[in-house]
Amino acid sequence: MSTSDSRPWWRDAVIYQVYPRSFADDNGDGIGDLAGIRKRLGYLSELGVDAIWFGPWYPSPMADAGYDVADFRSVEPVFGSLAELEELIAEAHGQGLRIIADLVPNHCSDQHPWFQAALAGGPDAPERDLFWFRPGRGPDGDQRPTDWVGEFGGETWTRTTNPDGTPGDWYLHLFAAEQPDFNWDHPRVRAEFEDILRFWFDRGVDGIRIDSAALLLKDATLPEVVDGAPHPFHDLDGVHDIYRSWRRIADSYPERRALIGEVWLPDRQRFTNYLRPDELHTAFNFDFLSCAWDAAKLRESIDGTLAEHATIDAPATWVLSNHDVTRVVTRYGRADTTFSFASKREGTYTDLELGTVRARAAALLSLSLPGAAYVYQGEELGLWEVEDIPPALRQDPMFPRSGFVDPGRDGCRVPLPWSGDVAPFGFSPDDASTAPWLPQPAAWKDQTVQAQTSDPHSMLELYREAIRLRRELPALGDGTLRWLPAPDGVLAFARDPGFACVVNLSEAPVELPPHQGRLLASRPVDGDLLPPDTAVWLRTGDRS
Repeated sequence: MSTSDSRPWWRDAVIYQVYPRSFADDNGDGIGDLAGIRKRLGYLSELGVDAIWFGPWYPSPMADAGYDVADFRSVEPVFGSLAELEELIAEAHGQGLRIIADLVPNHCSDQHPWFQAALAGGPDAPERDLFWFRPGRGPDGDQRPTDWVGEFGGETWTRTTNPDGTPGDWYLHLFAAEQPDFNWDHPRVRAEFEDILRFWFDRGVDGIRIDSAALLLKDATLPEVVDGAPHPFHDLDGVHDIYRSWRRIADSYPERRALIGEVWLPDRQRFTNYLRPDELHTAFNFDFLSCAWDAAKLRESIDGTLAEHATIDAPATWVLSNHDVTRVVTRYGRADTTFSFASKREGTYTDLELGTVRARAAALLSLSLPGAAYVYQGEELGLWEVEDIPPALRQDPMFPRSGFVDPGRDGCRVPLPWSGDVAPFGFSPDDASTAPWLPQPAAWKDQTVQAQTSDPHSMLELYREAIRLRRELPALGDGTLRWLPAPDGVLAFARDPGFACVVNLSEAPVELPPHQGRLLASRPVDGDLLPPDTAVWLRTGDRS
Protein backbone atom coordinates (compact mmCIF):
# COMPACT_ATOMS: atom_id res chain seq x y z
CA MET A 1 0.00 0.00 0.00
CA SER A 2 1.24 3.44 -0.88
CA THR A 3 1.07 4.97 2.59
CA SER A 4 4.04 7.03 3.71
CA ASP A 5 4.73 8.71 7.03
CA SER A 6 3.65 12.05 5.57
CA ARG A 7 0.27 10.77 4.33
CA PRO A 8 -2.55 10.30 6.86
CA TRP A 9 -3.45 6.64 7.40
CA TRP A 10 -7.13 7.12 6.61
CA ARG A 11 -6.42 8.16 3.02
CA ASP A 12 -5.85 4.61 1.82
CA ALA A 13 -6.61 2.29 4.73
CA VAL A 14 -8.58 -0.93 4.43
CA ILE A 15 -11.04 -0.66 7.31
CA TYR A 16 -12.93 -3.67 8.65
CA GLN A 17 -16.29 -3.10 10.31
CA VAL A 18 -16.97 -5.18 13.41
CA TYR A 19 -20.58 -5.43 14.58
CA PRO A 20 -19.84 -6.43 18.19
CA ARG A 21 -23.03 -8.43 18.86
CA SER A 22 -22.29 -10.70 15.91
CA PHE A 23 -18.52 -11.05 15.62
CA ALA A 24 -17.49 -13.59 18.28
CA ASP A 25 -19.05 -14.74 21.57
CA ASP A 26 -16.54 -15.83 24.22
CA ASN A 27 -18.77 -16.42 27.27
CA GLY A 28 -21.50 -18.44 25.59
CA ASP A 29 -24.46 -16.14 26.12
CA GLY A 30 -25.19 -15.98 22.37
CA ILE A 31 -24.02 -12.37 22.03
CA GLY A 32 -20.65 -11.25 20.74
CA ASP A 33 -18.31 -9.60 23.24
CA LEU A 34 -14.96 -7.88 23.63
CA ALA A 35 -13.26 -11.08 24.80
CA GLY A 36 -14.38 -12.80 21.60
CA ILE A 37 -13.05 -9.95 19.50
CA ARG A 38 -9.71 -9.99 21.30
CA LYS A 39 -9.30 -13.68 20.52
CA ARG A 40 -9.95 -12.99 16.83
CA LEU A 41 -7.59 -10.04 16.40
CA GLY A 42 -5.10 -12.39 14.78
CA TYR A 43 -7.68 -13.21 12.09
CA LEU A 44 -8.05 -9.51 11.25
CA SER A 45 -4.30 -9.02 11.25
CA GLU A 46 -3.88 -11.97 8.87
CA LEU A 47 -6.64 -10.59 6.65
CA GLY A 48 -4.38 -7.57 6.25
CA VAL A 49 -6.71 -4.75 7.24
CA ASP A 50 -5.37 -1.51 8.68
CA ALA A 51 -8.13 -0.49 11.07
CA ILE A 52 -11.25 -1.80 12.80
CA TRP A 53 -14.44 0.22 13.00
CA PHE A 54 -16.59 -0.95 15.90
CA GLY A 55 -20.33 -0.56 16.12
CA PRO A 56 -21.53 1.07 19.36
CA TRP A 57 -20.07 -0.55 22.47
CA TYR A 58 -21.84 1.72 24.97
CA PRO A 59 -24.34 0.78 27.71
CA SER A 60 -27.72 0.55 26.03
CA PRO A 61 -31.18 -0.97 26.49
CA MET A 62 -30.70 -2.20 22.89
CA ALA A 63 -33.95 -0.80 21.53
CA ASP A 64 -31.94 -0.19 18.33
CA ALA A 65 -28.99 -2.56 18.65
CA GLY A 66 -26.89 -0.14 20.67
CA TYR A 67 -27.64 3.02 18.71
CA ASP A 68 -29.73 4.07 21.72
CA VAL A 69 -26.90 5.06 24.06
CA ALA A 70 -27.46 5.42 27.81
CA ASP A 71 -23.85 6.34 28.69
CA PHE A 72 -21.34 7.63 26.12
CA ARG A 73 -18.31 7.06 28.36
CA SER A 74 -18.61 3.41 29.27
CA VAL A 75 -19.09 -0.10 27.84
CA GLU A 76 -22.23 -2.23 27.68
CA PRO A 77 -21.78 -4.99 30.31
CA VAL A 78 -22.99 -7.62 27.84
CA PHE A 79 -19.86 -6.83 25.80
CA GLY A 80 -17.44 -6.46 28.71
CA SER A 81 -15.89 -3.61 30.66
CA LEU A 82 -14.07 -0.37 29.95
CA ALA A 83 -10.87 -1.97 31.24
CA GLU A 84 -11.30 -4.83 28.74
CA LEU A 85 -11.85 -2.34 25.94
CA GLU A 86 -8.68 -0.47 26.86
CA GLU A 87 -6.79 -3.79 26.76
CA LEU A 88 -8.32 -4.57 23.36
CA ILE A 89 -7.21 -1.19 22.02
CA ALA A 90 -3.68 -1.79 23.27
CA GLU A 91 -3.56 -5.31 21.81
CA ALA A 92 -4.90 -4.11 18.47
CA HIS A 93 -2.29 -1.37 18.33
CA GLY A 94 0.34 -4.00 19.09
CA GLN A 95 -0.75 -5.85 15.94
CA GLY A 96 -0.72 -2.70 13.82
CA LEU A 97 -4.51 -2.28 13.85
CA ARG A 98 -6.08 1.11 14.46
CA ILE A 99 -9.41 1.52 16.25
CA ILE A 100 -12.41 3.54 15.08
CA ALA A 101 -15.28 4.06 17.54
CA ASP A 102 -18.90 4.70 16.60
CA LEU A 103 -20.39 7.89 18.04
CA VAL A 104 -24.13 8.62 17.95
CA PRO A 105 -24.58 12.39 18.42
CA ASN A 106 -28.09 12.87 17.01
CA HIS A 107 -29.87 11.07 19.83
CA CYS A 108 -29.48 8.99 22.96
CA SER A 109 -31.47 6.36 24.83
CA ASP A 110 -34.60 7.31 26.72
CA GLN A 111 -32.72 5.81 29.69
CA HIS A 112 -29.95 8.42 29.45
CA PRO A 113 -29.72 10.41 32.73
CA TRP A 114 -30.47 13.70 30.97
CA PHE A 115 -33.69 12.39 29.44
CA GLN A 116 -34.77 10.68 32.64
CA ALA A 117 -34.28 13.99 34.48
CA ALA A 118 -36.26 15.78 31.76
CA LEU A 119 -39.20 13.44 32.34
CA ALA A 120 -39.01 13.36 36.13
CA GLY A 121 -38.75 17.13 36.47
CA GLY A 122 -41.92 17.88 34.52
CA PRO A 123 -42.52 20.76 32.12
CA ASP A 124 -40.11 23.12 33.89
CA ALA A 125 -37.14 20.74 34.07
CA PRO A 126 -34.04 22.47 32.65
CA GLU A 127 -32.99 19.19 31.00
CA ARG A 128 -35.92 19.52 28.61
CA ASP A 129 -33.98 22.23 26.80
CA LEU A 130 -31.38 19.58 25.89
CA PHE A 131 -33.99 17.79 23.76
CA TRP A 132 -36.92 18.78 21.56
CA PHE A 133 -39.91 18.98 23.89
CA ARG A 134 -42.85 20.82 22.37
CA PRO A 135 -46.58 21.22 23.13
CA GLY A 136 -48.94 19.39 20.84
CA ARG A 137 -51.26 21.00 18.34
CA GLY A 138 -54.98 21.29 18.79
CA PRO A 139 -57.02 22.59 21.72
CA ASP A 140 -56.03 19.65 23.92
CA GLY A 141 -52.48 19.39 22.65
CA ASP A 142 -53.19 15.85 21.54
CA GLN A 143 -51.91 16.28 17.98
CA ARG A 144 -48.24 15.84 17.10
CA PRO A 145 -46.25 19.10 16.75
CA THR A 146 -45.39 18.20 13.12
CA ASP A 147 -46.18 15.49 10.59
CA TRP A 148 -42.52 14.67 10.03
CA VAL A 149 -41.84 11.06 9.00
CA GLY A 150 -39.03 9.17 10.74
CA GLU A 151 -35.81 8.17 9.05
CA PHE A 152 -37.00 4.57 9.12
CA GLY A 153 -40.65 5.43 8.65
CA GLY A 154 -43.23 5.94 11.36
CA GLU A 155 -44.03 8.88 13.60
CA THR A 156 -41.41 11.20 15.05
CA TRP A 157 -43.13 12.55 18.18
CA THR A 158 -44.14 10.78 21.39
CA ARG A 159 -46.29 12.37 24.06
CA THR A 160 -45.12 12.34 27.66
CA THR A 161 -47.06 12.06 30.90
CA ASN A 162 -46.41 14.71 33.53
CA PRO A 163 -45.38 13.66 37.06
CA ASP A 164 -48.95 14.39 38.23
CA GLY A 165 -50.35 11.97 35.66
CA THR A 166 -51.72 14.54 33.21
CA PRO A 167 -50.84 14.44 29.48
CA GLY A 168 -47.66 16.40 28.83
CA ASP A 169 -45.54 17.75 26.01
CA TRP A 170 -44.25 15.75 23.07
CA TYR A 171 -40.60 14.93 22.34
CA LEU A 172 -38.91 14.48 18.96
CA HIS A 173 -37.23 11.27 17.81
CA LEU A 174 -36.24 10.88 14.17
CA PHE A 175 -35.69 7.19 14.85
CA ALA A 176 -37.40 4.97 17.46
CA ALA A 177 -39.37 6.44 20.36
CA GLU A 178 -36.63 5.13 22.67
CA GLN A 179 -34.13 7.46 20.92
CA PRO A 180 -34.91 11.11 21.78
CA ASP A 181 -33.07 13.66 19.65
CA PHE A 182 -30.63 16.06 21.27
CA ASN A 183 -31.09 19.80 20.82
CA TRP A 184 -27.79 20.82 19.26
CA ASP A 185 -28.68 24.50 19.55
CA HIS A 186 -27.94 24.15 23.28
CA PRO A 187 -24.31 24.83 24.26
CA ARG A 188 -24.38 22.13 26.93
CA VAL A 189 -25.00 19.47 24.27
CA ARG A 190 -22.10 20.75 22.19
CA ALA A 191 -19.75 20.87 25.18
CA GLU A 192 -20.79 17.37 26.25
CA PHE A 193 -19.88 15.79 22.94
CA GLU A 194 -16.60 17.64 22.70
CA ASP A 195 -15.72 16.13 26.07
CA ILE A 196 -16.85 12.68 24.88
CA LEU A 197 -14.52 12.97 21.90
CA ARG A 198 -11.59 13.75 24.17
CA PHE A 199 -12.54 10.87 26.49
CA TRP A 200 -12.16 8.30 23.72
CA PHE A 201 -9.20 9.90 22.00
CA ASP A 202 -7.41 9.91 25.36
CA ARG A 203 -7.97 6.13 25.53
CA GLY A 204 -6.22 5.53 22.25
CA VAL A 205 -9.12 5.50 19.81
CA ASP A 206 -7.69 6.50 16.43
CA GLY A 207 -10.88 7.69 14.76
CA ILE A 208 -14.57 8.38 15.25
CA ARG A 209 -17.34 7.29 12.89
CA ILE A 210 -20.21 9.76 13.23
CA ASP A 211 -23.67 8.25 12.97
CA SER A 212 -26.34 10.22 11.05
CA ALA A 213 -23.89 13.08 10.71
CA ALA A 214 -26.17 15.34 8.61
CA LEU A 215 -29.18 15.23 10.97
CA LEU A 216 -28.00 16.97 14.12
CA LEU A 217 -29.58 20.40 13.63
CA LYS A 218 -33.31 21.07 13.27
CA ASP A 219 -35.17 24.17 12.14
CA ALA A 220 -36.55 25.47 15.45
CA THR A 221 -39.65 26.83 13.73
CA LEU A 222 -40.61 23.21 12.96
CA PRO A 223 -41.82 23.67 9.38
CA GLU A 224 -43.30 20.72 7.56
CA VAL A 225 -41.31 18.94 4.86
CA VAL A 226 -42.23 20.57 1.54
CA ASP A 227 -40.77 19.70 -1.85
CA GLY A 228 -38.55 22.51 -3.08
CA ALA A 229 -38.19 24.11 0.36
CA PRO A 230 -35.20 23.70 2.68
CA HIS A 231 -35.52 20.49 4.65
CA PRO A 232 -36.20 21.08 8.37
CA PHE A 233 -33.64 18.55 9.62
CA HIS A 234 -31.52 17.24 6.73
CA ASP A 235 -28.14 18.89 6.16
CA LEU A 236 -28.71 22.29 7.76
CA ASP A 237 -25.77 24.60 7.13
CA GLY A 238 -25.02 25.20 10.81
CA VAL A 239 -23.99 21.57 11.30
CA HIS A 240 -20.61 22.38 9.76
CA ASP A 241 -19.70 24.58 12.73
CA ILE A 242 -20.07 21.53 14.96
CA TYR A 243 -17.62 19.52 12.90
CA ARG A 244 -15.16 22.38 12.71
CA SER A 245 -14.99 22.34 16.50
CA TRP A 246 -14.54 18.56 16.46
CA ARG A 247 -11.77 18.85 13.88
CA ARG A 248 -9.86 21.23 16.15
CA ILE A 249 -10.03 18.60 18.89
CA ALA A 250 -8.92 15.77 16.57
CA ASP A 251 -6.02 17.88 15.27
CA SER A 252 -4.85 18.70 18.80
CA TYR A 253 -3.53 15.15 19.30
CA PRO A 254 0.05 14.35 18.24
CA GLU A 255 -1.05 11.01 16.74
CA ARG A 256 -3.42 11.53 13.83
CA ARG A 257 -7.11 11.11 14.72
CA ALA A 258 -9.77 10.75 12.03
CA LEU A 259 -13.39 11.93 11.82
CA ILE A 260 -15.51 9.80 9.48
CA GLY A 261 -19.07 10.80 8.64
CA GLU A 262 -22.14 8.77 7.83
CA VAL A 263 -23.60 11.26 5.36
CA TRP A 264 -26.53 10.12 3.21
CA LEU A 265 -26.89 12.96 0.69
CA PRO A 266 -27.71 12.63 -3.03
CA ASP A 267 -26.12 16.01 -3.87
CA ARG A 268 -22.37 15.40 -4.28
CA GLN A 269 -21.51 19.03 -3.63
CA ARG A 270 -23.48 19.08 -0.38
CA PHE A 271 -21.79 15.78 0.52
CA THR A 272 -18.26 17.03 -0.03
CA ASN A 273 -18.96 20.16 2.02
CA TYR A 274 -18.48 17.89 5.02
CA LEU A 275 -14.94 17.09 3.83
CA ARG A 276 -13.56 20.59 3.62
CA PRO A 277 -10.06 20.88 5.13
CA ASP A 278 -11.32 22.06 8.53
CA GLU A 279 -14.17 19.53 8.91
CA LEU A 280 -14.38 15.74 8.58
CA HIS A 281 -11.53 13.72 7.12
CA THR A 282 -13.64 11.20 5.18
CA ALA A 283 -17.26 10.13 4.73
CA PHE A 284 -18.93 6.98 3.50
CA ASN A 285 -19.59 6.82 -0.23
CA PHE A 286 -23.22 5.70 -0.32
CA ASP A 287 -23.56 6.68 -3.97
CA PHE A 288 -21.16 3.86 -4.86
CA LEU A 289 -22.72 1.42 -2.37
CA SER A 290 -26.22 2.03 -3.75
CA CYS A 291 -25.20 1.94 -7.41
CA ALA A 292 -26.48 -0.73 -9.78
CA TRP A 293 -24.18 -3.44 -11.13
CA ASP A 294 -23.92 -1.56 -14.40
CA ALA A 295 -20.69 -0.35 -16.01
CA ALA A 296 -21.93 3.06 -17.14
CA LYS A 297 -23.57 3.85 -13.80
CA LEU A 298 -20.59 2.66 -11.81
CA ARG A 299 -18.23 4.73 -13.93
CA GLU A 300 -20.44 7.77 -13.42
CA SER A 301 -20.36 7.17 -9.66
CA ILE A 302 -16.59 6.70 -9.62
CA ASP A 303 -15.94 9.76 -11.79
CA GLY A 304 -18.30 11.94 -9.78
CA THR A 305 -16.81 10.78 -6.49
CA LEU A 306 -13.21 11.36 -7.54
CA ALA A 307 -13.93 14.72 -9.15
CA GLU A 308 -15.73 16.14 -6.13
CA HIS A 309 -13.15 14.83 -3.67
CA ALA A 310 -10.29 16.20 -5.78
CA THR A 311 -11.59 19.75 -5.42
CA ILE A 312 -10.86 19.63 -1.68
CA ASP A 313 -8.06 17.03 -1.69
CA ALA A 314 -10.15 14.63 0.39
CA PRO A 315 -9.79 10.86 0.03
CA ALA A 316 -12.66 8.90 -1.44
CA THR A 317 -14.08 5.84 0.31
CA TRP A 318 -15.40 2.70 -1.35
CA VAL A 319 -18.08 0.79 0.49
CA LEU A 320 -20.06 -2.26 -0.66
CA SER A 321 -22.09 -2.97 2.47
CA ASN A 322 -22.49 -2.32 6.19
CA HIS A 323 -24.70 -3.18 9.17
CA ASP A 324 -27.66 -1.25 7.70
CA VAL A 325 -27.89 -2.50 4.13
CA THR A 326 -28.69 -5.72 2.28
CA ARG A 327 -25.57 -7.85 1.94
CA VAL A 328 -23.82 -7.45 -1.38
CA VAL A 329 -24.04 -11.14 -2.41
CA THR A 330 -27.83 -10.93 -2.13
CA ARG A 331 -28.15 -7.49 -3.70
CA TYR A 332 -26.07 -8.37 -6.75
CA GLY A 333 -28.08 -11.55 -7.30
CA ARG A 334 -31.31 -9.67 -7.93
CA ALA A 335 -32.89 -8.08 -10.98
CA ASP A 336 -32.57 -4.70 -9.23
CA THR A 337 -28.99 -4.50 -8.00
CA THR A 338 -29.30 -1.05 -6.45
CA PHE A 339 -29.92 -0.43 -2.76
CA SER A 340 -32.49 1.79 -1.11
CA PHE A 341 -34.40 1.46 2.13
CA ALA A 342 -37.62 2.28 0.30
CA SER A 343 -37.33 -0.75 -2.00
CA LYS A 344 -36.42 -3.41 0.58
CA ARG A 345 -39.10 -6.10 0.58
CA GLU A 346 -39.39 -9.72 1.61
CA GLY A 347 -39.76 -12.40 -1.02
CA THR A 348 -37.52 -10.80 -3.65
CA TYR A 349 -35.97 -13.50 -5.84
CA THR A 350 -32.20 -13.80 -5.49
CA ASP A 351 -29.71 -15.84 -7.52
CA LEU A 352 -27.01 -16.34 -4.87
CA GLU A 353 -24.59 -17.98 -7.30
CA LEU A 354 -24.74 -14.96 -9.61
CA GLY A 355 -24.58 -12.61 -6.64
CA THR A 356 -21.45 -14.33 -5.36
CA VAL A 357 -19.71 -14.09 -8.74
CA ARG A 358 -20.49 -10.38 -8.95
CA ALA A 359 -19.52 -9.74 -5.33
CA ARG A 360 -16.10 -11.27 -6.00
CA ALA A 361 -15.62 -8.92 -8.96
CA ALA A 362 -16.87 -5.95 -6.93
CA ALA A 363 -14.32 -6.73 -4.21
CA LEU A 364 -11.44 -6.36 -6.68
CA LEU A 365 -13.00 -3.20 -8.09
CA SER A 366 -13.47 -1.49 -4.72
CA LEU A 367 -10.04 -2.50 -3.41
CA SER A 368 -8.27 -1.07 -6.46
CA LEU A 369 -9.93 2.35 -6.62
CA PRO A 370 -8.07 5.42 -5.24
CA GLY A 371 -8.76 6.06 -1.56
CA ALA A 372 -9.84 3.99 1.43
CA ALA A 373 -11.87 0.78 1.32
CA TYR A 374 -14.30 -0.68 3.86
CA VAL A 375 -15.10 -4.34 4.45
CA TYR A 376 -18.16 -5.23 6.51
CA GLN A 377 -17.71 -8.35 8.62
CA GLY A 378 -18.74 -11.43 6.66
CA GLU A 379 -18.32 -9.70 3.32
CA GLU A 380 -14.96 -11.43 3.05
CA LEU A 381 -16.74 -14.76 3.63
CA GLY A 382 -19.32 -14.22 0.92
CA LEU A 383 -22.20 -14.28 3.40
CA TRP A 384 -25.65 -13.55 2.06
CA GLU A 385 -28.60 -11.76 3.63
CA VAL A 386 -30.54 -14.08 5.94
CA GLU A 387 -34.12 -13.46 4.89
CA ASP A 388 -36.02 -16.24 6.64
CA ILE A 389 -35.64 -15.04 10.24
CA PRO A 390 -38.97 -15.72 11.99
CA PRO A 391 -40.81 -12.47 12.79
CA ALA A 392 -40.81 -13.33 16.50
CA LEU A 393 -36.99 -13.38 16.51
CA ARG A 394 -36.46 -10.13 14.65
CA GLN A 395 -35.10 -7.31 16.76
CA ASP A 396 -34.67 -4.38 14.37
CA PRO A 397 -37.19 -1.59 15.11
CA MET A 398 -37.26 -0.79 11.39
CA PHE A 399 -39.49 -3.85 10.91
CA PRO A 400 -42.42 -2.66 13.08
CA ARG A 401 -41.87 1.04 12.31
CA SER A 402 -42.38 0.30 8.60
CA GLY A 403 -45.68 -1.41 9.33
CA PHE A 404 -43.92 -4.81 8.93
CA VAL A 405 -43.25 -4.02 5.26
CA ASP A 406 -39.48 -3.50 5.42
CA PRO A 407 -37.89 -6.72 6.75
CA GLY A 408 -35.35 -4.65 8.65
CA ARG A 409 -31.61 -5.05 9.02
CA ASP A 410 -31.35 -8.21 11.09
CA GLY A 411 -30.57 -10.24 7.97
CA CYS A 412 -27.14 -8.61 7.54
CA ARG A 413 -26.37 -8.81 11.28
CA VAL A 414 -26.54 -12.59 11.80
CA PRO A 415 -23.52 -13.86 13.83
CA LEU A 416 -20.45 -14.91 11.87
CA PRO A 417 -19.61 -18.56 11.14
CA TRP A 418 -16.07 -19.44 12.21
CA SER A 419 -15.81 -23.24 12.17
CA GLY A 420 -17.65 -26.56 12.29
CA ASP A 421 -20.58 -28.04 10.41
CA VAL A 422 -23.49 -26.95 12.61
CA ALA A 423 -24.56 -23.78 14.38
CA PRO A 424 -23.26 -21.86 16.19
CA PHE A 425 -20.30 -22.50 13.85
CA GLY A 426 -17.71 -21.46 16.41
CA PHE A 427 -19.36 -18.11 17.05
CA SER A 428 -20.04 -19.29 20.61
CA PRO A 429 -18.15 -21.96 22.57
CA ASP A 430 -19.13 -25.57 21.85
CA ASP A 431 -20.65 -25.91 25.32
CA ALA A 432 -22.71 -22.70 25.12
CA SER A 433 -26.17 -23.09 26.61
CA THR A 434 -27.65 -20.17 24.71
CA ALA A 435 -28.16 -20.01 20.94
CA PRO A 436 -26.83 -17.02 18.99
CA TRP A 437 -29.06 -13.97 19.28
CA LEU A 438 -30.09 -14.40 15.63
CA PRO A 439 -30.28 -17.84 13.92
CA GLN A 440 -27.56 -18.82 11.45
CA PRO A 441 -28.42 -20.68 8.22
CA ALA A 442 -27.38 -24.33 8.12
CA ALA A 443 -25.87 -23.70 4.67
CA TRP A 444 -23.23 -21.46 6.25
CA LYS A 445 -21.24 -24.59 7.08
CA ASP A 446 -19.51 -24.01 3.73
CA GLN A 447 -18.92 -20.32 4.48
CA THR A 448 -16.97 -20.64 7.72
CA VAL A 449 -13.49 -19.22 8.13
CA GLN A 450 -12.25 -22.75 8.70
CA ALA A 451 -13.84 -24.09 5.52
CA GLN A 452 -12.50 -21.26 3.37
CA THR A 453 -8.98 -20.98 4.74
CA SER A 454 -6.38 -22.33 2.27
CA ASP A 455 -9.05 -22.90 -0.41
CA PRO A 456 -7.65 -20.91 -3.35
CA HIS A 457 -11.13 -20.50 -4.83
CA SER A 458 -12.79 -19.16 -1.67
CA MET A 459 -14.00 -15.61 -1.10
CA LEU A 460 -11.81 -15.35 2.02
CA GLU A 461 -8.61 -16.20 0.19
CA LEU A 462 -9.56 -13.77 -2.59
CA TYR A 463 -9.82 -10.97 -0.03
CA ARG A 464 -6.61 -11.98 1.71
CA GLU A 465 -4.67 -11.96 -1.54
CA ALA A 466 -6.23 -8.74 -2.77
CA ILE A 467 -5.43 -6.90 0.45
CA ARG A 468 -1.90 -8.33 0.45
CA LEU A 469 -1.32 -7.08 -3.09
CA ARG A 470 -2.86 -3.73 -2.21
CA ARG A 471 -0.25 -3.34 0.52
CA GLU A 472 2.58 -4.51 -1.77
CA LEU A 473 1.82 -2.59 -4.96
CA PRO A 474 2.82 1.09 -4.95
CA ALA A 475 0.07 1.84 -7.49
CA LEU A 476 -2.76 1.00 -5.07
CA GLY A 477 -4.24 2.93 -2.20
CA ASP A 478 -4.31 6.73 -2.40
CA GLY A 479 -3.76 8.43 -5.76
CA THR A 480 -5.45 8.73 -9.14
CA LEU A 481 -6.60 6.54 -12.01
CA ARG A 482 -6.70 6.70 -15.81
CA TRP A 483 -9.55 5.15 -17.74
CA LEU A 484 -8.51 2.81 -20.54
CA PRO A 485 -10.40 2.22 -23.79
CA ALA A 486 -12.98 -0.50 -23.26
CA PRO A 487 -16.12 -1.86 -24.95
CA ASP A 488 -19.57 -1.09 -23.61
CA GLY A 489 -20.27 -2.82 -20.34
CA VAL A 490 -16.61 -2.92 -19.29
CA LEU A 491 -14.69 -0.85 -16.76
CA ALA A 492 -10.95 -0.64 -17.37
CA PHE A 493 -8.53 1.71 -15.67
CA ALA A 494 -4.81 2.05 -15.05
CA ARG A 495 -3.03 3.10 -11.90
CA ASP A 496 0.59 4.07 -12.04
CA PRO A 497 3.02 2.49 -11.88
CA GLY A 498 2.22 -0.62 -13.84
CA PHE A 499 -1.26 -1.68 -12.73
CA ALA A 500 -4.63 -2.08 -14.45
CA CYS A 501 -8.03 -3.33 -13.34
CA VAL A 502 -10.60 -4.63 -15.83
CA VAL A 503 -14.16 -5.52 -14.83
CA ASN A 504 -16.49 -7.11 -17.37
CA LEU A 505 -20.12 -6.29 -16.54
CA SER A 506 -21.37 -7.21 -20.01
CA GLU A 507 -23.04 -10.45 -21.05
CA ALA A 508 -20.19 -11.71 -23.27
CA PRO A 509 -16.47 -12.39 -22.78
CA VAL A 510 -14.16 -9.50 -23.70
CA GLU A 511 -10.52 -9.41 -24.70
CA LEU A 512 -8.07 -8.17 -22.13
CA PRO A 513 -5.93 -5.11 -22.92
CA PRO A 514 -2.17 -5.54 -23.45
CA HIS A 515 -0.45 -6.58 -20.23
CA GLN A 516 2.66 -8.29 -18.89
CA GLY A 517 0.95 -10.64 -16.47
CA ARG A 518 -2.06 -11.34 -14.29
CA LEU A 519 -1.94 -10.53 -10.62
CA LEU A 520 -5.36 -11.72 -9.47
CA ALA A 521 -8.76 -12.58 -10.96
CA SER A 522 -12.14 -12.87 -9.29
CA ARG A 523 -12.67 -16.21 -11.07
CA PRO A 524 -10.73 -18.30 -13.60
CA VAL A 525 -9.81 -16.59 -16.86
CA ASP A 526 -9.18 -18.71 -19.93
CA GLY A 527 -6.57 -17.18 -22.19
CA ASP A 528 -7.07 -13.46 -22.80
CA LEU A 529 -10.87 -13.53 -22.70
CA LEU A 530 -12.42 -12.10 -19.53
CA PRO A 531 -15.74 -13.79 -18.69
CA PRO A 532 -18.87 -11.79 -17.77
CA ASP A 533 -19.13 -10.56 -14.18
CA THR A 534 -15.41 -11.00 -13.68
CA ALA A 535 -12.62 -8.65 -12.57
CA VAL A 536 -8.89 -9.04 -13.10
CA TRP A 537 -5.83 -7.17 -11.86
CA LEU A 538 -3.07 -6.89 -14.44
CA ARG A 539 0.60 -6.02 -14.36
CA THR A 540 1.17 -3.59 -17.20
CA GLY A 541 4.72 -2.36 -16.85
CA ASP A 542 7.49 -1.32 -14.52
CA ARG A 543 6.47 -1.81 -10.87
CA SER A 544 9.36 0.15 -9.41
